[in-house]
Amino acid sequence: MRNYRLLATAVVACLAFCASSLMTQVANAQSVDLAGRQIRLLIGFGPGGNNDVWARVISKHMPKFLPGNPVMVPQNYPGAGGLKLINELYNTMPKDGTVIGLVSRGLAFEPLLGGANTRFDAMKINFIGSPDRDITVCAARKDAQVQTMQDLFSKTLVMGASGSGADTVVYPQFLSELLGMKFKIIQGYPGSKEISIAMERNEVEGICVAYETVIRQPLAREGKVNILFQAALQSDPRLKGIPIGTDLAKSDQDRAVLKLFFARVAMGRPLVLPPDVDPALVAAFRSAFAQTMKDPEFLAEAKQLDLRIDPISGEELTDVVRHAYSTPKDIVAKASEILGHMTAEPEKK
Repeated sequence: MRNYRLLATAVVACLAFCASSLMTQVANAQSVDLAGRQIRLLIGFGPGGNNDVWARVISKHMPKFLPGNPVMVPQNYPGAGGLKLINELYNTMPKDGTVIGLVSRGLAFEPLLGGANTRFDAMKINFIGSPDRDITVCAARKDAQVQTMQDLFSKTLVMGASGSGADTVVYPQFLSELLGMKFKIIQGYPGSKEISIAMERNEVEGICVAYETVIRQPLAREGKVNILFQAALQSDPRLKGIPIGTDLAKSDQDRAVLKLFFARVAMGRPLVLPPDVDPALVAAFRSAFAQTMKDPEFLAEAKQLDLRIDPISGEELTDVVRHAYSTPKDIVAKASEILGHMTAEPEKK
């Protein structure tokens, strides 16, 4: 009988705790009111690229799921591959929910790997979510000397690139240092659209960037681009027959380094809030993002724009970053050195 009383007491206590927790969540949600506010969605890339398209369609639909239905205005904010945006978002921009950013998937790993001019702690960034999990590829014009992944060990490919932390810079730099691939990196383009134009003009011959971005290029639509390899841990079902960069790892340590580096693929296209934002606001943005990803009007427009939806939650993005920052120090040290942070910067255009 005494056991039954103890069990009953435990059940009552548990119900009371759950009810209290639910009431707290409701109170927090009700405390968030963005009515009459204007939210700037800053895009760490130039106009016209896939990140820009995603940010603009999200900014159109997400506000209706935020408390108070605020206005969300997308604004391009390129510079140093998105590093300018994340530094300013972290240090100087408002922390009241009126500014969010869409940043490069690799930026969260820059402080860990010794990236230059990083002024933020990735563990304190508030991740909202990502609309997709696009894979990174390295591609080249079909009239370039480099036509296959194997060609990169004997011939040089001239790559267009933006700034520190962006896929367009760090992928060719990393793979050149670790695997001996021959890339000449021309850095300084604002974003993938400008690199695409440079490829059309034959100023550069290749690019390492998200697959969805590559296939939107005019050259790719005209069948004038080769996908050389997938810079990933697993093959994308859409890219059957295209080799994976990890297949060329020379040792277990190199494979571990590649896994750390390719972790950025799991970040998709992260939407972020600055540190020190009210947790209730963070929860409201994450909830609004999740609802947006299921919204029929959003899904219809995304389909019309040929956007592939495969969302990642803010909690998942946070876990990816935490896992990366728990990597053994020797692997981190080798990855940092390989990335070229101890060598000369890539050539400027």
